[in-house]
Formats: sequence, C-alpha cells, structure tokens
Amino acid sequence: MPDGTAITAAGPVPASRGILRAELGATVKLALPMALTQLGQTAMLTTDVLLLGRLGADSLAAAALGMNFFFLLFIVGMGIVTATAPLAAQAHGAGDARGVRRVTRMGLWAGLFIGLPSSLVLAYGEPILVAIGQDAKLAALAGEYLSTLLWCSVPALWLIVLRNFVAALNHPRSALWVMLAGIPMNGILVYALVFGHFGLPEMGIAGAGLATTIVQIAMVAVQLAVAVWAKPFRDYRILARFWRADWPKLRRIFALGTPIFVAFTLEAGVFIAAVVLMGWLGTVPLAAHQIAVQIASVTFMVPFGIAQAATVRVGHAVGRRDPAGLRRAGWVAIALGTAFMALMAIMLYLTRFDLPALFLDEAVGNGAEVVAMAATLLVFAALFQMADGAQAIAMGSLRGMNDVRMPMLIAAFSYWAVGFSLAYAMGFTAGLGAVGIWIGLAAGLALAALLLNLRFRRMSNRHYAAAA
Repeated sequence: MPDGTAITAAGPVPASRGILRAELGATVKLALPMALTQLGQTAMLTTDVLLLGRLGADSLAAAALGMNFFFLLFIVGMGIVTATAPLAAQAHGAGDARGVRRVTRMGLWAGLFIGLPSSLVLAYGEPILVAIGQDAKLAALAGEYLSTLLWCSVPALWLIVLRNFVAALNHPRSALWVMLAGIPMNGILVYALVFGHFGLPEMGIAGAGLATTIVQIAMVAVQLAVAVWAKPFRDYRILARFWRADWPKLRRIFALGTPIFVAFTLEAGVFIAAVVLMGWLGTVPLAAHQIAVQIASVTFMVPFGIAQAATVRVGHAVGRRDPAGLRRAGWVAIALGTAFMALMAIMLYLTRFDLPALFLDEAVGNGAEVVAMAATLLVFAALFQMADGAQAIAMGSLRGMNDVRMPMLIAAFSYWAVGFSLAYAMGFTAGLGAVGIWIGLAAGLALAALLLNLRFRRMSNRHYAAAA
C-alpha cells in the first residue's frame, strides 16, 4: 500500500502521521453511522429470516428465492440512485449547494422511474421462478411473499437518495436514527403479521413482505421530513420546484449509475445465481446457503458502510481538487475495512456451529442437516471476508472519482468469467455440491479485490500526475 503523500511546491513529500490519523478519524466518524445504518437494514432482514425459519425449511427456502428475486430487480435502481452519492459529494466539496439540490431532486425522480416497473415485474414472481426451474411449491410461497413486498420498491430507493444527501453534507447520523427506530417496528410487525398476533391477521410468509413495506414507507417519510425541515438540510430546499426537470443532471445520474448498477448486479447476481444452483441441489443446500449468506451479509455491512464513506471522502477531495486527500481517503478506508474483516473471519470460524442454530430448530424436520451444512459453508465465508471488504471499499473509492466503467468490467470478469464458472465446475462437474459452489464464489471475490485495488492505485496516481 502506498505510504501516503502530500503535494507541495517542491513535489511529493511523505504525509505525516498526524494527517493520516486525521483522515482515519474523519473516515471513522463518517463511516460509523453509515455502517451501523447498513447493519440495521441487515438486522431487519435477519429478523425476517429468523421468524420465517420458525415456519419450517420450506418457508425459509421460499423466502430465499423471493428475497433474491426482489433484490435482483432492486439492485438496478439502487445502482442508479447510488450515483447521487459521488455527484452530491463532489458538488458539496466544490461549494455548489445548487448542484447538491439538483442531484438529490433528480435522484428521487430516478427512483420513481425505476421502482414502478420493478414492482410490476415482481407481481409475476411465481411464474418467473417456475420458468427458471424452481420447485413449484417453493415458487408459490415466494410469490405470496413478493405480492406484498413489491410495494416497497420506490420508497426503498428514495430512502437511499435521502441517505446519500445527508451523507454528502457530512451528517449521516439522522439516517442512523431513522433506521434504529425502524428495527423494532419491523420486528414487531413481522412477528404480528406472520403469526397473527396483536389482533392482526395471520398471513404467514406474505406478512413478512407486508411488514417490510410498511416500515420502508414510514422510514422514508421520516427521513424526508428531516431532510426538508431540519438544519442544516433545510437550507438546500431539496423539494423546491420538485416538478421541474433537470434533464442534464438526470442523464448524468443514469450515465454514472448504469455502470454502478451493472457492477452491483454482477456481484449480487453471482450470489443469486448460486441460489438457483443450490435450488437444483435441494431444499437442504438452499436453506443452508441462505443462512450462511445471511450471516456473511451482516459482517459485510460494515465495509459496505466504509465504502459509502470512502465515496463521500474521495468525492469531497475531487470537488476541492485535492489529489493528496483523494489518495489518503481511499487507502485509509481500504485498510480500515480489511482490518475489520480480518477480525470477522476469525469470529465466523469460531462460531460456525453456533450461529446457524439460531435460524432453525435442529430438532424439527431436517433442521440438524441444514445447520451442519451451513456451518461448513461458513468456513468458506470466513476465508473470503478480507477480500470481500477490500473489493467493496476499493470500488466505493473509485466511484468517488466517477470511475465506474472499468470496475464494471473487472466485476464481470471476476465474478462471472472466473467465480461463477468455477462455482459450477466445482459444484457439479467435480461433484463437490454446495461446498464447490462456495469455492467458486470465494475465488471470484479474491480476484475482484486484487484488480480493484490495483485500479484505485492507478487512478489515484493519475490524479497526482495531473496535479503535478
């Protein structure tokens, strides 16, 4: 890793430890609430999985299909509106309040344009799942779940835009408080609607989707109120003349966001494709895979939050034309996230038998078999923790520089040409089953981490050369 430098009239000189400590402090201050917000989002999903697991392995497997199908569509919109993060950060770094407002307003427009068609596709979830070879019984259950979940597509995208807005202004804590309020609300509603408590109807798996929708709508309403009326956000008047289009800004969001969503889709898509492969192996591997992915996704939320902070920190440096700050922001974030994931790798390995038991009762049905297989898969989850964190943060740093096309190509090569091909070969051709599929996933993430970090090094050096 580069040692960190600063530009002076005499040329590059080593950066002092004080500057690096200041950068680390600024990154942690920004990343901590963002990471906790992401962990809160995962806590909601984990609550859904834990409660649905009480309905049995079939419901858990069906929820896995429904969640991944929803996410495959949602990630398109998430990638597009994620473009508002670097654009708003760069505008703020350049002191352009009007640019921040326009980026946010057009981000909300983009969320509407993408969310509505996604909801329409989700309404046909059951026949689509059957068409790609999933079990008809599981597809029917997944269709019930999607029938109530589809209504949260637009609110969930708007929530991302509003979070990017407050983060660009270095005030991400409001998003954290909104999330913290949403977690218990989600847990109570899922419990009540799935099992029929507190006078509410017993809806089974569909109740979990309805609870998620209600909570997402409530959260976006509160976050919007904060953005409109609370200081310092109200000075930006993000809803002023909301109906007025800014077509250049909207085109910029789609132009920058399209490679981002493709990269997101390529990474998430390989895990979703793994769900399809696991479905071919049977209910036990599919349920075990969902448990292992759910556990690994909890640890991933911290580097994902750090990656969001890196986008903002790098974007601010780009806006104020500070290549030294750009390099420090990226490498400090990558080092921070990799160190955290090293600790998580140890934790996952040591608790690999205990954590899956939280999701299923081993005494019910094939629960013991599912838990045992999930514990095996967590060994491989532990192996790719550091690579997963490093690739996510490097990609976030590159987004702060508006470098999105090459990371997209790196994602295509790493996750699919190498990762998925190896997963299929090891899982089916070599006969290793679920373990072989996870070997391929781990290899793809490791390659992506290497190539994306090399890309960030090259691009940060280009900014140095331009400044010199």
